[in-house]
Amino acid sequence: MRDVLAQLTSWWADGSSVALATVVATFRSAPRQPGASMLVGPGGEAVGSVSGGCVEGAVYELGSEVLRGGRPVLQRYGVSDEDALSVGLTCGGILDVFVEKIDTQTFPQLGAVAEAIEQERPVALATVVAGPVERLGRRLVICPDRVEGATGSNRSVAGTTGSARLDAALRDDARGLLDVGRNGLLRYGVDGQRRGEGLDVFVESFAPPPRMIVFGAIDFAAAVARIGGFLGYRVTVCDARPVFATASRFPGANEVVVEWPHRYLEAEAAAGRIDARTAICVLTHDPKFDVPVLEVALRLPEVGYVGAMGSRRTHDDRLQRLREIGLTEAELSRMSSPIGLDLGARTPEETAVSIAAEMIAMHWGGGGNRLAERDGPIHGGPLRGGTAEHAHQSGAPG
Repeated sequence: MRDVLAQLTSWWADGSSVALATVVATFRSAPRQPGASMLVGPGGEAVGSVSGGCVEGAVYELGSEVLRGGRPVLQRYGVSDEDALSVGLTCGGILDVFVEKIDTQTFPQLGAVAEAIEQERPVALATVVAGPVERLGRRLVICPDRVEGATGSNRSVAGTTGSARLDAALRDDARGLLDVGRNGLLRYGVDGQRRGEGLDVFVESFAPPPRMIVFGAIDFAAAVARIGGFLGYRVTVCDARPVFATASRFPGANEVVVEWPHRYLEAEAAAGRIDARTAICVLTHDPKFDVPVLEVALRLPEVGYVGAMGSRRTHDDRLQRLREIGLTEAELSRMSSPIGLDLGARTPEETAVSIAAEMIAMHWGGGGNRLAERDGPIHGGPLRGGTAEHAHQSGAPG
């Protein structure tokens, strides 16, 4: 929803009704990830995309019907012999798309949600997308702090799914997804112990952007900062040398900090600003800088990526120094060094692409090989992070 939020909120604030189509689950080589959204506006406008073009026409028609009739619909789109070219996904993937009518009555908390997202405060939306008709489209708005419209003991939760037990289960599950910035399709009441239908609930997390911290104010750092911003990271460049660590040299960074790298990282970790989505790139290749900061980085309880630049000779020397100060082999195995994938990179920009490619491959479990040489689907499933589908066995809706 993030990509269409500004237009959605504008129509909502004007009192208009809008159809919102959201990808809630994908299978095989689906072109878009869960959370991708498309709007059908009050004047028939189409905003956003759920499939990169494959099924947009069909989703638009369904959105127009929902806008007229008001009842939410969960629709699956995939390849079929009859309609693969006109409606289906010719890439071979499958999308589950939930289409609902959004206005001030169906989603009164949208203004507060949009404000939280704009201010980079974490918030999650949990929407019932499958189950009894009377539950479809009901939602919870969940965040660590107070949300407008919430009351009593649930002051960090607004709205309801219609079941206090489900609300309680969703509060905990959605916060778990929000902590790591993941979307997920959660299933409740499917253990066969209760009568009636189970419910599928799509949780969309709006967490602050993940962080990239680049240590070393060198020309390679400027290119890494630019590509980090392009990938959606909030980028910090840190170096102890004030003559090099200047904002004018790193226009692609969100902030430039003059501090010894290990001191800065220790302070950020102590403040709780390092998590499993944080990428750390050590580009100094100078022992007096990179050994102390790597000692801190490799002992962090959670971190998404730690890479260190340097030649093979520098790498071997670095490993020896880190072992001498007590780092274990398990801790050293968390380090990507020499940093990046083997792309034959030479320039700072090419090296930045190499580093970004390694980060993406490690996040999604990719091998870094040419797709032309791969058999089967080109989109592998996530190994760490990404979007997850969970089966919840609590029977909460009862």
